[in-house]
Amino acid sequence: MNAMRGNLGWIEVICGPMFSGKSEELIRRLRRTEIARQRVQIFKPQIDQRYATDQIVSHNDARIRSECVSTAAEVQTKVDLRTEVIGIDEAQFLGDGMVDLVVRLADMGKRIIIAGLDTDYLGRPFHPMPELLAVADEIQKTLAICMQCGNPAKHTQRLIASEELVVVGAEGMYEARCRRCFEPNLAAEEIRSKKKAELVATVK
Repeated sequence: MNAMRGNLGWIEVICGPMFSGKSEELIRRLRRTEIARQRVQIFKPQIDQRYATDQIVSHNDARIRSECVSTAAEVQTKVDLRTEVIGIDEAQFLGDGMVDLVVRLADMGKRIIIAGLDTDYLGRPFHPMPELLAVADEIQKTLAICMQCGNPAKHTQRLIASEELVVVGAEGMYEARCRRCFEPNLAAEEIRSKKKAELVATVK
């Protein structure tokens, strides 16, 4: 889809599980705007330091320069009024303020391209992504390949022992899984096994 030029604002949301190509698609769209010599600003959450501090990096190592921010309010303070296109990766980490911010920016005539996880490690909606999907003009749902059976995957499977909502990681910590292979209680089971092993070690 080619967004109209001029003062028409536009919100695009790319969502899906880990390893589904969200960041790669975000980078592809932003590269096109740079080639078109549009004024672009790109942001990523401060919490995401997996591959680089000043770049969005996809799992296939595609890269584009970005600024780190911690909240939607910080994005707002950094946006230049002359900017035409705003890219935001891992939007699920930037808080509920993202919804009002992107609507306001679109109303100002800016094109906003957002990528993020739509569900968490338990398969629940990962806010504020559902709300961003509701206000979007264009949505692309990306699917990964299930690392267990090879079917289309819509879930992000956490493999490590943690009940924290936000645990930033990549391969070895997460897998893409289909509906059939997804085990939402796996992380809790890993915690129980870890505690049991620690208890046994203490008794010995």
